[in-house]
Amino acid sequence: MLLAIDVGNTISSIGVYQGDTLLGNWSVSTTRERTSDETGMLLISILKYAGINASSIDGAIICSVVPPALHSVIDAIKKYFGIDPLVVEPGVKTGINIKYENPREVGTDKIVNAVGALKLYGGPVIIVDFGTATTFCAISRKGDYLGGIICPGIKISAEALFNKASMLPRIEITKPKHIIGRTTVNSMQSGIYYGFVGQTDYIVSLMKKEMKEDNIKVVATGGMANLIASESTMIDEVNTLLTLEGLKVIYQMNSIV
Repeated sequence: MLLAIDVGNTISSIGVYQGDTLLGNWSVSTTRERTSDETGMLLISILKYAGINASSIDGAIICSVVPPALHSVIDAIKKYFGIDPLVVEPGVKTGINIKYENPREVGTDKIVNAVGALKLYGGPVIIVDFGTATTFCAISRKGDYLGGIICPGIKISAEALFNKASMLPRIEITKPKHIIGRTTVNSMQSGIYYGFVGQTDYIVSLMKKEMKEDNIKVVATGGMANLIASESTMIDEVNTLLTLEGLKVIYQMNSIV
């Protein structure tokens, strides 16, 4: 069985695969101060709860945008599973040709998402990831990573309003019943929700024009993907497991002798 872990800035996603079948997936908070022993015991507990014996894990792959947490996860897998995990980093085979001026600047999560999207949907494809940041990635029909856009995330934006505007409260991010709010909370919810729907659709429309390819699929992932996709006119598919799928494909690609 394969243990796949995506360490994000806010949330870490964990999945266990048997071949191509995802047996289970879980989300936990990313904690930079968590020790390798704490991480190991957390992973063991999750697997035990799911009825998966830790001894059945014979492979592991990790991608991370949080270096301190990455080291803890690597050490935990080595100590508690007896496995040297594959870490997605420069030099690991992905099949993606990165067109960035400096390819090392591209976050490994973006490359993993690109691998997953190409495997599941083919190219050309635009990936919108609603995570701590909202990111847009353009992948050509040939599988080239053309580049992308990075914007403040939905939760970051809502939290900034609360922190920087003295009279504004912290709000739940949800789709309001009316675009014209009649309370402060409703007005903020409308601004956040429809603002990000508009941002998504406008940016994707400009990306499609610049890519100059036909039949570009738009795939959304991340914690807020379903919420935004319900109103977006540009998003074709929502796959919140895209990163885990990409990790599985990369592991299989690098396991072929």
